Amino acid sequence: MSMEVVNTIGRRKAAVARIYMTPGKGDIVINNKPLEVYFTTGVLQYTATQALMLTNQLGKYDIKVNLDGGGVKGQAEALRLAISRALCEIDAENRPVLKANGLLTRDPRVVERKKPGQPKARKRFQFSKR
Repeated sequence: MSMEVVNTIGRRKAAVARIYMTPGKGDIVINNKPLEVYFTTGVLQYTATQALMLTNQLGKYDIKVNLDGGGVKGQAEALRLAISRALCEIDAENRPVLKANGLLTRDPRVVERKKPGQPKARKRFQFSKR
């Protein structure tokens, strides 16, 4: 196990999570706020810490996070990817369980662009024959 800082990046939609992971007592600090303050709902907290739970590493690492862009769910999922990648860097044995749960895949789905002559990406203006 490496004792130095592990630095990884996770992205989802418009959100970017840059993390610094060090062995510690499980403090997760996001933009200088504790995890519970930044992600107020249990679902988001679960999403963010899912990788640590699956590998039974909860409470073993201190994680400092810079989160930017996107919405609250995209940010939680970006953080999840960053933590998953960090766990793989620290110990390759974490990889199979994370991969099996789909936590190492960068979700490529992003918002489709708006097209000209339409109100949204796919929606059309109402057609009038007369």
